[in-house]
Amino acid sequence: MRLGVNIDHVATLRQARKTFEPSPVFAALIAQQAGADQITLHLREDRRHIQDRDLELIKELVIVPVNLEMAPTEEMRQIALRVKPNRITLVPERREEITTEGGLNIASMKDFLKDYIEPFKSAGIEVSFFIEPDIQQVMASKEAGADAVELHTGRYANLWKENNRRDLEEEIEKLKKAGMEAKRLGLRVYAGHGLTYQNVRDFVRELRGIVEELNVGHSIISNSVIFGLERAVKEFLSLIKD
Repeated sequence: MRLGVNIDHVATLRQARKTFEPSPVFAALIAQQAGADQITLHLREDRRHIQDRDLELIKELVIVPVNLEMAPTEEMRQIALRVKPNRITLVPERREEITTEGGLNIASMKDFLKDYIEPFKSAGIEVSFFIEPDIQQVMASKEAGADAVELHTGRYANLWKENNRRDLEEEIEKLKKAGMEAKRLGLRVYAGHGLTYQNVRDFVRELRGIVEELNVGHSIISNSVIFGLERAVKEFLSLIKD
């Protein structure tokens, strides 16, 4: 599996003081140097962490692909079409949430999304939808024109932490079935949310061959505060490849 490193929380620390450091741009470059296959960042409507200039500089300076997480709004569409990240990942967004709380309900907004993503398809930008591991949502994603889906692993992470083995096995089966259906439909399959140094081994063991890329942010950035970002990225990569 490839590793996408989300550098949002470097910007969270910077914005706590509304200053210029630490730099998410430098963080992206260090993560790339450490072996990250891709850089992910979420430009939120309220700009609580990543700022427009961060996105512009990261797209200009990093060599690996850039994945822009964004809400499906007109403002974000115009920004993305101007900056041209390699991939956009459409996610739900509520201003009061601490972090993304679940997947987009593609089935309920399929026609809107089909029109919304058409300019990205024309511009050659990959389109991914962040969804729950649900067959209906996978099928709706295909019908709406997505190139890929990113499966929400938040419930997996919570069940793993609780050591709830029965429900955890059921969630893993849901992830497998959703991923396999997505691949059958010709979609690329990614996964992320709540993955940590502790729970990623089991995830990789179960989903190898189905999920091709993980997107991880909070756990890596948290460990980088203690051990340094380069080491934090390399250690997470070693867990995936072990």
